[in-house]
Amino acid sequence: MPVQRADARRNYVRLLAVAEEAIAEHGADASLEQIARTAGVGSGTVRRHFPSRQALLEAVFRERIETLCAHARDLTGGTDSRAALLEWLSAVTADVATIRGLAIALTREAGPDAAHEHCCTAQLTEAGEPLVRRAARDGALAPGVTIADLLTLITGIALATEHHPDPAAEAGRLLGLAVAGVSPHQK
Repeated sequence: MPVQRADARRNYVRLLAVAEEAIAEHGADASLEQIARTAGVGSGTVRRHFPSRQALLEAVFRERIETLCAHARDLTGGTDSRAALLEWLSAVTADVATIRGLAIALTREAGPDAAHEHCCTAQLTEAGEPLVRRAARDGALAPGVTIADLLTLITGIALATEHHPDPAAEAGRLLGLAVAGVSPHQK
């Protein structure tokens, strides 16, 4: 990777800071042109640093995704595989529900063009897979449930609750409902 000039590094840092604010305010479809104007650079500079909107979203959410991935790795060795999986899914759900634009970024990555290793979905999939595998092996997860299924569920919950007064609490409640099931257990 070539070394960036000092002005290019400053532009990158400034663009990322402005993009974080714009996405927090306007969501994943925040205007790239407005981001460029606010950062005091041209749209070509934005495109050089972030060749696509998805690349910009990945950069904005990188730190949070890395934290969630580290959390999954920390939980992998726990004694209760179900509790570990549910703790991680709850953390992911809370972040996806409260960090504006993250749920949309994850849905946009779901297609075949998003198979690259640095996308948020690929990172979460890789991090969560050992938790899912272990929970399935221990009988704590229904047969056939995949990490992709769980991330899709979380994303759907986050999108459904994004305008709720307390999106994290409502998303957590809905995740709990999904985990418990909607029917009382029959004897």
